[in-house]
Amino acid sequence: MIAVIIPYYQRSAGVLAKALASIAAQQSCPLPVHVIVVDDASPAPAGPELASAGPMPHTVQVIAQPNGGPGAARNKGLDNAPPGTQYIAFLDSDDEWTPDHLARAVASLDRGYDFYFADHYQLGQTTSAFSRAGRIDTGQHPSLSNAPAGLHAYQGEMLDQIIRGNLIGTSTVVYSFERFTQQRFRIEFTNAGEDYLFWMELVQKGAKIAFSSQCEARYGKGVNVYAGAGWGSEQHLLRLHNELKYRKTTIALFKLNASQQSHIQSCIRDLRLAFARDLLHRLSHRKPLPWALLKQQFKLDPKTFLELPKNMMKSIVSRKK
Repeated sequence: MIAVIIPYYQRSAGVLAKALASIAAQQSCPLPVHVIVVDDASPAPAGPELASAGPMPHTVQVIAQPNGGPGAARNKGLDNAPPGTQYIAFLDSDDEWTPDHLARAVASLDRGYDFYFADHYQLGQTTSAFSRAGRIDTGQHPSLSNAPAGLHAYQGEMLDQIIRGNLIGTSTVVYSFERFTQQRFRIEFTNAGEDYLFWMELVQKGAKIAFSSQCEARYGKGVNVYAGAGWGSEQHLLRLHNELKYRKTTIALFKLNASQQSHIQSCIRDLRLAFARDLLHRLSHRKPLPWALLKQQFKLDPKTFLELPKNMMKSIVSRKK
């Protein structure tokens, strides 16, 4: 069977019901589907959402846990995948699939591939993510033989691709749970990088990758743990901290060439500058400083604070221009 894992944390009702409806529409999927909704201490509980979704043609399991973030919620789902689970599919609670998504994923994975992803529409967009980013030329990746149109074997260095410009939308991923049963998300990354590291670790372990150039998901707008970390928000510093941690973890975990290392070091310098800019904003607006997070940042990257005066001055000068 396919187990669909949905990490769920929403403050508004009606979001999850749309995601569940898109799973119910997967009538052409050749395998049984089991849905696991992990209620991550959501303010809008999953139970009423499930009831409002109406009859489901697939089994649905709801698991409640204390709030731990998306990685912890997905891990809970992985830990509770039923016996006989061949493939795992991820769907965020505010996203929706096209009706043929799982069928196309199975058609690809059944041809000997281990990992599948697809083009998609990001929030509020009418142009697909692949087209907007311009990071993949489907003509460079052979079509799968005797398969539905738009399915390709990925050719290239996916590790490098993720480091420089990730292509993979989490809500489009389906992968072989049979082969990678022990793989889990790193829960210390609450809002940046935990999914990228998961993909990179699968690549490092030899996963064969297929993808779809057809848009198979549309991302929605939900008030959840994945959003709300933009510039000026209380979560912004935490996101910068986690992204810097992700970059440093990438250097520690993977054998990188000089160009990849240089790229990551450039990203780290940019993150230190953004960290200084955020602190300057907080100080100038007399906002409280998150001392516990600052201690974590110092332990992770002392250079953030060694370069703080220089980076704050850069921020001030750039404002005046």
